[in-house]
Amino acid sequence: MILTIAIDGPAAAGKGTLARRLAAAHNLAYLDSGSLYRGTALTLLRDNLPETDAVVVAQKLRPELLTDPELRAEATGRLASKVAAIPAVRAALLDWQRDFAKRPPGGKQGAVLDGRDIGTVVLPDAMVKLFITASDEARAMRRFKELQEKGEAAIYARVLEDMRERDARDTARSTAPMRPAEDALIIDTSALDADQVFSLAQDYIAQKI
Repeated sequence: MILTIAIDGPAAAGKGTLARRLAAAHNLAYLDSGSLYRGTALTLLRDNLPETDAVVVAQKLRPELLTDPELRAEATGRLASKVAAIPAVRAALLDWQRDFAKRPPGGKQGAVLDGRDIGTVVLPDAMVKLFITASDEARAMRRFKELQEKGEAAIYARVLEDMRERDARDTARSTAPMRPAEDALIIDTSALDADQVFSLAQDYIAQKI
């Protein structure tokens, strides 16, 4: 049996941390689908290309780019959100994600994918679906502290504004908007630590399998 876990939710809600822990606990391959859009955005930025070239870049995206440290830069993230709203870009990267789940690399027993449309579009038949969320303020503070720890200049109010703008784009786009799948477990992490979130997810997975 191949176990597939789809985890969706907004930025800084904790889905990436949870996805990595679940992957390790269940011997699953892990894919941060956001890295595909960030990789596309990073290529556009580095090559000084217009957003209109995003589809061609996505079609030729190099796997080694997905581990580039610059993927986590704020400028990359802002452009990635815009790129991700382009239907043709999402279509270009859809097969990549589905193939990863069907044929997990490294001899793994399944896959965990996190993003914003995994449970609704990419893997609608996933055995386990989770939607990880938190208040705008909690997520902005987490991102603000993360930037400070990296030594990057950050203003909380600006981080909060950028996050709300990105959420608006992700939820309002016509193609694959961010929303919980009807059969997803919704976990609000605003007042929870990583261990508590992991425990809730593990209990739910045990019920599903």
